[in-house]
Parts: sequence; C-alpha cells; structure tokens
Amino acid sequence: MRFVWAVAAFVLATVMIGAGIAQRTIFQGPKTETAAISVEEQTPYLLIDGAVLNQMPGTQTLRAQAEGDIFASYGRTADMEAWLSDSTYTHVTLDDQGALDTQVVEPAVDATVDPAAEAPAEDAAAGDAAADDAAATDDATSGDAAAETTGRTPVGSDLWLDEYQQTDLLIAPLQLPEDMSVLVAADGTAPAPSKVTVSWPLQTSTPWAGPLIVVGGILMAVGVFLYILGIRHARRKRGPRRKGLPLPVTEPIDIAIDHDDKGVISSAKPTRRAVSSAGRRAFAVLPVVAVSALLFSGCSADAWPQLGSSPTPSPTATVIAPDGQQAPAVTKAQAERILTRIAATVADADAAMDGDLADTRLEGAALAARDTNYKLRAALGDYPAPAPILAKPLEIILPQAYDGWPRSVIAVADDDESKTSSIMVLTQQDQWADYKLSYVGSLEASTTLPDLAPAYIGAPQVEPDSPFLLLPPNEIAAAYSDIITNGESSQYYDLFEADGDQLRASIAADRQRRLEEFNKTASSTGNLEFSSAAGVQEPFALQTVESGAIVAVNINEIDTVKPTNADAVIKVNDNRTVKTLAGVDQSQTGFATTFSDQVFFYVPGPGSNEKIRLLGYSSDILDAKIL
Repeated sequence: MRFVWAVAAFVLATVMIGAGIAQRTIFQGPKTETAAISVEEQTPYLLIDGAVLNQMPGTQTLRAQAEGDIFASYGRTADMEAWLSDSTYTHVTLDDQGALDTQVVEPAVDATVDPAAEAPAEDAAAGDAAADDAAATDDATSGDAAAETTGRTPVGSDLWLDEYQQTDLLIAPLQLPEDMSVLVAADGTAPAPSKVTVSWPLQTSTPWAGPLIVVGGILMAVGVFLYILGIRHARRKRGPRRKGLPLPVTEPIDIAIDHDDKGVISSAKPTRRAVSSAGRRAFAVLPVVAVSALLFSGCSADAWPQLGSSPTPSPTATVIAPDGQQAPAVTKAQAERILTRIAATVADADAAMDGDLADTRLEGAALAARDTNYKLRAALGDYPAPAPILAKPLEIILPQAYDGWPRSVIAVADDDESKTSSIMVLTQQDQWADYKLSYVGSLEASTTLPDLAPAYIGAPQVEPDSPFLLLPPNEIAAAYSDIITNGESSQYYDLFEADGDQLRASIAADRQRRLEEFNKTASSTGNLEFSSAAGVQEPFALQTVESGAIVAVNINEIDTVKPTNADAVIKVNDNRTVKTLAGVDQSQTGFATTFSDQVFFYVPGPGSNEKIRLLGYSSDILDAKIL
C-alpha cells in the first residue's frame, strides 16, 4: 500500500510541477504589444500624439530605425505643434475606431513671407512690363531659395522636456501622459525615420505557478519518503522462512561474574549492513533538498499571489491650481538643463569676452552689464571677471503658468563652495528661441522667500499695472529709487522694509565715502550729485501663494560731477573705469557715471500687514560719458 501512495504522490507532483512550469513558459503568452507606424509620405518630422502612446496601459518604448543619426524628444503636445507650426510634418494620431491615423500637416505659419514686401509687389504690378518681368524673376529666384532652405534642427531646443540621440537605431523608454507627444526626426532636413514602433509591456503574471511548483515539490518529497518506507517494510518481510536449529535447554545464569566485562556493552564495530543502511537513508534525503532549493530559486515575484496590502499614503500639504490656470512653462528637470546650458555658454563668453556669444543666452540688464565688463577687461587687464551663473543645485523653480509666448521662469540656485545663492529670471520670447537670462541677483544671507506654488503648478504673471499689490510692479523701481535718493523723507519710505535692506545701506555708505573724498580736493571747483531712477528694462512679476508677488526691476544710479566755474576742469586720472568708458581723462563739462541694479522684491497684497521686502540684488557699472 505504501508503494501505491508513493506512486500517487509522484504522479500528482509531476502534474502540479508541470502545470506550474507550463504557466511560466508555453501558456504565458507574449510579454509586449507592439504598434508599427507606417509613413506613406516622407517629411522631415514625425509627431506621435499622446493618444497613440497611451492606447495601452503601462510604460512605452519607442524604437526608430534609419541610417545615420536619429533624434527623438518629447514635450507637451501644444508646444510640439507650436514648434512645428512653420514646417511640414507627419502627425500620427488615433481615429474614431482607435486605429492609427497618419496625416501630413502643412505649415500654419509661413516664415518666408515678408509683409513689407507686399507694397513693393503691388507697385511693381502697376508698373511697366519690364518691371513685371523683373519682379517675376525675383519671385522665382526667392522661391528657389526657399526650396533650398534647410530645415530647423530640433537638437538642443529648450522647449523639449527631454531628448535622445542615437545612430542607426534609437530605443527610448518613455512614460508619458496623453497631453504629451514625441517628435522623431533625423536632422530637420532629411526625411524622418520611416521604421518606427511603439511597444508596451503586457501583464503576464502567473500567480499560481509558484504555489503549484512548491506544492508539487512537497508531494514529490512525500512520495520519496513513502517509497523508502515501502522498501524498508518489504525488506523486513523477506526474513528466513525455514525452521531454524533447536535451541539448547535454558540453564541458570551464573551471577558470580566478577571480572571487568560485567555490565559493559560491546564496543565491537558495527556490521557492514548497518553502515550501508544509514548511508542510503542519508543519500535519499539529499535529492529532496536539492530539488526543493532549485524550485524555490526559479520562482520570481510575479509567480506568486500578491496577498500584501497596499501601503497607506501619508497625508501631505497640497496646492490646488485655480480653475482655468494654464500649464507651467517648464518642469524642474527642464529648468535645470536650460540653466546648465546658459551657465556654460555665459562662461565661454566671459572667458573669450565675446558679447555676441553672451547675447545668445543673456538679454536686458544682465546682457548690458556683461557688455560693459568685457569692454573694461579688454582695456584693463586686471579688471575682475563677472561672477559665474549658478546652475546647480537648483533649489527653487517657479515657472510662469502660461501656454503662449513670451514665457518666463524664476529660479534660485545655490553655490555650495561660496555658500551663496542667486535668484534669476529666464525668458523665452517665442517657441523657436532659447531661454535667455534677463535678471540675476544675489540673495541676501537672511532672506526668507514667501510661500510659492510648486513647480508642477506654476504661477500666473502679475500685470505691470496690477492694482492688487501694495504697489503695482511698474511703480516699484521709481519708488525705491526715490527712497535711495531722499531717504526717510521719501513718500514711499514706510512702504518698504528697512531692516535687512543691505542694498540701501551699501549705496548710502558708498555715496558718503565718495562725497567726502571728492570734497577734500574739489569742493571749491566742482559739484558731485547722486540720483536714482527706474531703468529701461520692464519689470517682471510672478504671483505667490498668498496673493503677493516676486517682482524683478531695473534701477539706475547716476553719479554726476560738474565744474562750478568756467575755468575748472574735471579730471578722472585716478578713476580708470570712468576714463576707459568715457574715452577721455578730463572734461570741462563734467562726467556722468551710471550703475545698473537688478533688484528683486517681495510685494505683498494690499490687505497684508507686511511691507515690501528686498530679496536680492546685483549692481554693476553700466556706462560713463562726458556731459
């Protein structure tokens, strides 16, 4: 009977183990689902809509194949379409039945048309035949030139959230929502790759494969055990069956044994049969342990039922975007990549003193300060270079919530070595332009920034004339300039926080020092005056959580020195900076020196008890000229 149960256990174990292995092999099915994108007409760009990428759940894997370099990037669908608005491209979407739909989209914006050329064209049409022929020839020539114009390369655009570049075969793992799309291209001129596929992983978990294999292994061990018991029982039953020799008559036992062997158990070596029997029992256990270990090691996590409960998320503070608010201009990772590019380009421009290179990544007051620095360093070998642009780590990112252009970002970056922080404004003028740094300043050491919206929500821009702040942004520069000039007698003095305002204190101390030095030698022949005014750059403001705003403004400080009599001459021999910028070392009319301040304020709402606080600033010499 033991053999019957052992055989039954073996059979059942074989069935269960076989079923478990079959679930993990022949019955498991494909692990991925793939959609091939076929392109009938070749265009320089291929745009894959987010609906195509999300027609199946899970992560997406993009695969593009072509000869040469292959480029792919992803971003918001609206941004992608805006970037392609002046180009012909292939758009892959889903139709009403859920099938792939490929369409060629013609340019919505004609970048080659010059509106100023329309009036001359009409005049030429009204002229003589020769002029008409010439105009026709010019049109044909311009048409040929337009046909030969190379496409725009998509590599390195600040609009992309991320990009990939590979040769011959590009494989990009993605996990994009429906409002994002993927752009595939070669170089913007050559046709985009035509062999493109998108694949998704399929849920092929086999939760009963593990239990079947393990239970089958246990049954196999039970069968081995029953088989051993059956063999042992059979051997016992095969004892000798013939009648044995007659035993001698039992005699009384002599208990008078008194030598050392009394009560001693025999220490003779065990028989060969005993040794071999124990060895076979130990050998029979080894296969069971080995098979069980092998079975356990071959079972992955998806081969078992997931009985554990999902972890309960801990509550966190959330910020809800207002209804109708548009998408943030950039993500944090995108802002870090953009700022890293800006820092590298500006560093190269600083090293080469190349204003044209700096112009590719700077604008406004930031660019003007750099241009002046390059002019001074070219003439004065020991003049210090400007401070580098900080890029990492990026501690704070506040993007403008805006779908159109221009769009901007406020960022704060730290420098671990110098223990300083910079606050910056980056602006992108249109969908094809790179972001440029328009404002940059150093944060005060004790600065506490107001509560800001998270980067994934962004903040709307505050209009320059907004009445919903303590002062409109376009009045901040003039009001602060008045405080610098008039001090406590200014009408705006009570609106600005004086404690911790290092800019105001440093300007006052510097002016007092220079005035004292000037009066030592020139008080009887000249006059030194100080003034401040709003700079030429427009203010920029983004809203904070508590209905305030971070406002960046440009302020100019002007130092004017004039002679007080007709015979006096103003000399600047000791001031190499003014002498270099003005081009002369003396003047009978005087000099005007302008310093440019880039200043960041926190401006609370009108119902707040707070005052306008200085957050950070930078100050650079801008110009010096003869009056």
